[in-house]
Amino acid sequence: MNNVIAPSTQGTSAAQPDGALLQVQDLVREYTLPREHLFRPPGTVKALNGVSFSVAPGRSLGIVGESGSGKSTLARLVMALDAPTSGTVHLLGRNLHQLPTAELREARRDFQMVFQDPYGSLDPRQTVERIVTEPLQAQGQTSRAEQREQAAQVLSQVGLRTNDLGKYPHEFSGGQRQRIAIARALITRPRLIVADEPVSALDVSVQAQVLNLMQDLQHEFGITYMLISHDLAVVNHLCDEVVVLYQGRIVERGSPAELFRNAQHPYTQSLVGAVPQVQPGRARARRAAAAAQATAKTA
Repeated sequence: MNNVIAPSTQGTSAAQPDGALLQVQDLVREYTLPREHLFRPPGTVKALNGVSFSVAPGRSLGIVGESGSGKSTLARLVMALDAPTSGTVHLLGRNLHQLPTAELREARRDFQMVFQDPYGSLDPRQTVERIVTEPLQAQGQTSRAEQREQAAQVLSQVGLRTNDLGKYPHEFSGGQRQRIAIARALITRPRLIVADEPVSALDVSVQAQVLNLMQDLQHEFGITYMLISHDLAVVNHLCDEVVVLYQGRIVERGSPAELFRNAQHPYTQSLVGAVPQVQPGRARARRAAAAAQATAKTA
């Protein structure tokens, strides 16, 4: 059953289940606002305010919320691209924000990211081979020949061809570019992939293809996903559990089916209400009424 999280409990510790791959505990991120008065200290805003959750290996967690709810801040903290004001992020038992630089670089083999914009996340001056092998180059543990071989293998796994290695991003469609981005994330065989709005910039017809690909890769390699989205229909396709983020706090959590059927928090209800619903009976009734009206006019 989905749970509504009372605001007063957001900063408290939550028990983490044994065997969790990713554990986020009491995560807070404050940002300093521009100074508005010479003699007053600058204000602060909490982008995240006591966020806690865990993800088991091979499972998918969806983080949903509107723009400004803290989703992208959470993604950056989980990826150790930004430091929290307080709280911890543990992956495979390691506190990512306390690892020395060299150890963090090595640990990045286990977690990779797929960004929102397939047009902006790929360097247009680099070939596909260079783009896809970038994580391996950063690790510095494989030869150029080995990197090329792994790149060819991972391109095949995402539905592209080996001879695409020498091409440039502008030669591909948006959906193909996102497949390249997924290949780049997949090449180190990570345990966790953080996907920040991975299909929002794609046509609806292509979105399902990319989500199906991510699902197939999860089944094949046991990947754990943390999917950031504002669209409940997207997380319903891929995720086992959803947490709803509102103003930096988790206000509700549960399976996608539970949230669609019985959302408790008013904000979750508004998100569910924004999902288009296919209702064939009503559509037929509207068409029949329109046809009858047109017949009456011509009679």
